[in-house]
Amino acid sequence: MSPQPHDPTHPDHPAQPERPAQPERSADRAAGQPPLDAYSQAVSAVARELTPRVAALRVRHRGREGGGSAVVFTGDGFLLTNAHVVGSARGGQAAFADGTTTSFTVAGTDPLSDLAVVRADGPTPGPASLGDSDALVVGQLVVAVGNPLGLAGSVTAGVVSALGRSLPTRSGNAVRVIEDVIQTDAALNPGNSGGALADSAGRVVGVNTAVAGIGLGLAVPINATTRRIIAALMRDGRVRRAFLGLVAAPVPVPAQLRERLGQNDALRVAEVVPDSPAARAGLRRGDLVLTAAGAPVDQAQSLQRLMFADAIGRPLAITVLRNGAMVDVIAEPTELDSEHA
Repeated sequence: MSPQPHDPTHPDHPAQPERPAQPERSADRAAGQPPLDAYSQAVSAVARELTPRVAALRVRHRGREGGGSAVVFTGDGFLLTNAHVVGSARGGQAAFADGTTTSFTVAGTDPLSDLAVVRADGPTPGPASLGDSDALVVGQLVVAVGNPLGLAGSVTAGVVSALGRSLPTRSGNAVRVIEDVIQTDAALNPGNSGGALADSAGRVVGVNTAVAGIGLGLAVPINATTRRIIAALMRDGRVRRAFLGLVAAPVPVPAQLRERLGQNDALRVAEVVPDSPAARAGLRRGDLVLTAAGAPVDQAQSLQRLMFADAIGRPLAITVLRNGAMVDVIAEPTELDSEHA
C-alpha cells in the first residue's frame, strides 16, 4: 500500500496533535483517595492512551522463537517495530492488552535503521499519534510502553537524559550510524524493543531499540529521516540507498582555514572503495571532504543523510581540501546492492 499525503509517515506530515493524553481527574479516583500529583497524572494518562495500541509480538526465525513490541501507527493495521525483533521472519502473532490476538505479515525491514513495519491480518486498536523527536529537550519526561520479559502492557517513565547519540548498525558488510538516537533513563528490558517511547502528550517520539546499561536505554527517533524510511517500507518493503564508496571520519579543519571556510570539522577520507562512484570521481585517501551538495560536511551523518534513493544516478558535487588546495569533483552515486550491503 502506498502512503497517502495524509499518512502519518509522510516526511512532510507534521507531528500529530490528535488525541493528546488527558490527565486523570481526581473525580475518577475512589472516594477518599487524594488526587494524583502532576507527574503521576501525566504518566498514567500516557499509559491509558498507549497501552491498548502497543502489541506484544511473537515471531520465529532461524528455528528460534523471539519476541518484542510494536505500536499501531495507522488506521489500516500497520505496526512499527524494530528490524531485530522480526529478523528474517515473514510473519508472526500480535497480542494486544485487551486480550485480542491476530497474525501479522512483515511488510518490510531495514536493518540499517533497525526499523520494521508489519501489517496485522485482523482488526487492531486505533493508531497512536506520531510526534517529532527533534522537538525533545534534555530533561523532558518520556514514557516507555512495551512488553518487557513477557509482561504485557508494562509502563516505565523517566527523562530524556541525552540527545544526538549515535548507534552503529550493520547489515552484511554495510555499516550505518543511526543518528539523533534518544537516550533515556526510563527502564528498558528485553521485550521492550519495538515499543513506544512517548512524550507527556502521548505522542510516539521514539521506538525503543536497545539497553545500553543500567539506567541507559536508547530509542530510534521519529523524525523526518525515519518517516522517509517508514514510508519506503510501507510502499516498497525495503529502503533503497545510494552508494558512494567512501570510508571517512570526522576531524578538525586546520585552524588557519576555519574562519575562511566557516566550519570547524570535516571528514577525512580513510579509504576509497575501488571502482566505486567515489573512486571514479577522483576522490583519494587523505582528502578532507568539506561540502557535499553545497552543504557543509562535518560528520559521517552529513553524507549519510544524502544517500537515499533520490541520490541514485544523480550528480553529487563534492568539495575537498587536498594538499592545501580546494578541489571540486562530481560523483554519481549508484544503488547500494548486495555486494556492498
